[in-house]
Amino acid sequence: MGGETFVDYYELLQLSSSADEDTIHRVFRHLAKKCHPDVPGNGDAKRFNLLVEAHRTLTNAEARAAYDARYQAYWNRTWKVVAEASDGDSFTDDAVVRDRLLALFYVQRRRNMRQAGMGEMEISRLIGTPPEHLEFHIWYLREKGWIQRLETGLLAVTALGVDQVEATQTRIGPERRIGTSVPQDGGEGPRPGRSS
Repeated sequence: MGGETFVDYYELLQLSSSADEDTIHRVFRHLAKKCHPDVPGNGDAKRFNLLVEAHRTLTNAEARAAYDARYQAYWNRTWKVVAEASDGDSFTDDAVVRDRLLALFYVQRRRNMRQAGMGEMEISRLIGTPPEHLEFHIWYLREKGWIQRLETGLLAVTALGVDQVEATQTRIGPERRIGTSVPQDGGEGPRPGRSS
């Protein structure tokens, strides 16, 4: 099947997946007459060719069995998408993952401006999510302009991304904060061995 678009032959022929061969022949003849390329005004060569392919496949027992396996797999994937779309938690979970990713990019840039980027495999390990599950989130963050790909090929937060992190008040743990307190003695800043 590869990158081909799945064509639902049962839907195309307006049949149930349990239709018998006689019904398939009858419906095919009726639809083929309506869209045959030689019919003036209503001819549709592309649809006609699809109908012919559907008829050939569904009237050959071996081809139909192979098609039915692909048909079942297609509908299993489709229903999985429908179930995920109706589950409101998945959208909340996605937002949490994106917030975590953006905070991670933010901290990396803030800690080391010279090496502000992170690789996708590194991010995957840190977040604890397979790289293929991060593709959507990385796409989203890039499209929003919150992260960018550096010349090194690594990903890093942008100024817009920094603004987004700060606007949404993403919480960064104390172990990741940079000291910002002003020394009481008027010195130059925190000294080694002193906490800020």
